[in-house]
Amino acid sequence: MSSHDVTFSEGDLALFWGGQPHWLDDASDDLIYAGCHLPLVHFFRLRLPPDVQARLMQGATLLTQATDESDPINFARWNIYARSGDPMKASLAVDELLLRIERIRFSPYGLLPDSKYVTDAGGLDQHTSPIVVRICEYIADNFREEIDSVDIAVAADIHPKYAMTVFKKSTGMTLNDYINLLRLSYAQAMLMRDEASVLAIAMESGFGSLSAFNKSFRKVAGMAPSDFRRDVRGRPPVQMPPPAETDISYI
Repeated sequence: MSSHDVTFSEGDLALFWGGQPHWLDDASDDLIYAGCHLPLVHFFRLRLPPDVQARLMQGATLLTQATDESDPINFARWNIYARSGDPMKASLAVDELLLRIERIRFSPYGLLPDSKYVTDAGGLDQHTSPIVVRICEYIADNFREEIDSVDIAVAADIHPKYAMTVFKKSTGMTLNDYINLLRLSYAQAMLMRDEASVLAIAMESGFGSLSAFNKSFRKVAGMAPSDFRRDVRGRPPVQMPPPAETDISYI
């Protein structure tokens, strides 16, 4: 997962921000797993401990072994509901998934790397401000362009200073840090799959110069963009078992 490795065992449940580059490096021959993609707007509906949301956005992986026999049944139902074409069923699937994620806090979990397992006290948190949701939606649509706090504040219909304050309070990051993180995630995905030059990727990702891109990339990945591309593409392909007939399977 971007800058760290995580080893999963049977029954583990993990939560991470899919905008960060990630790949399966190795797997047992009998691996079967379930995965759900949760759009960003729903992520901000989650009632999570304050540090968890910020850490996930910065690339941490939440890991818990506290799964139970109902999880495979629930994942299968959510998959059926989400693909049913019935808006009501799709909405119920999302709501149930959010509640399942929120329930993680009542059992031991870890935020990797460099975190011991903890159990939260379970107090209720307020949902993230709708203002932050509007800010994130605007940035997600425009991060490859030249945008600043004024542009973001206009889109959210608030004062620029207030936009910076409420965003930092809710996410633990500044607006510039978040924009930069999205640009780097986009650039890393391009480096893994595209043949474009590093300069072209830097420009396409929203960086104003190659030097700014290289500096930011080294800070997050610990290596130059060209070295990252070489390292990722040099990894041997993982031989996976044939997919199950259903689109959701389980660890």
